[in-house]
Amino acid sequence: MTENPTGGPWEPGSQWYDGEAGPLVRPYAMTGGRTQPGPTGVRFDLIALVTLDPAGPEPDDTGLGPEHRTLIELCRTETQSVAELAADADLPVGVVRVLLGDLLELGCVTISRPVPPAHLPDERILREVIDGLRAL
Repeated sequence: MTENPTGGPWEPGSQWYDGEAGPLVRPYAMTGGRTQPGPTGVRFDLIALVTLDPAGPEPDDTGLGPEHRTLIELCRTETQSVAELAADADLPVGVVRVLLGDLLELGCVTISRPVPPAHLPDERILREVIDGLRAL
């Protein structure tokens, strides 16, 4: 019997990326083969802010997978962007978007989308406000 990089026997169906990484789980396995978040097809910007919804269901009651629970735990302490969640969970951004779509549909998280640049106040107006405040 062949040994895997950690010295133990190979198990049927297991693939090892390298000795330190352990078994390789393909991204499509974490999302059930889905590439789009939820049936609504919501697209999450990298800078969209994700907050845990205190009124949402408990993670144990929803039958979520370990990756979903990791995202919930990361949001439990503070609001984070989609990019931060992907980095902290060590998951591809596409996978995080799909998993966040699941959590959004279950009511576990809320998403705050960034303000489009067209809706931001003009810099000239902000400078006039600052100048006015300094004059006080």
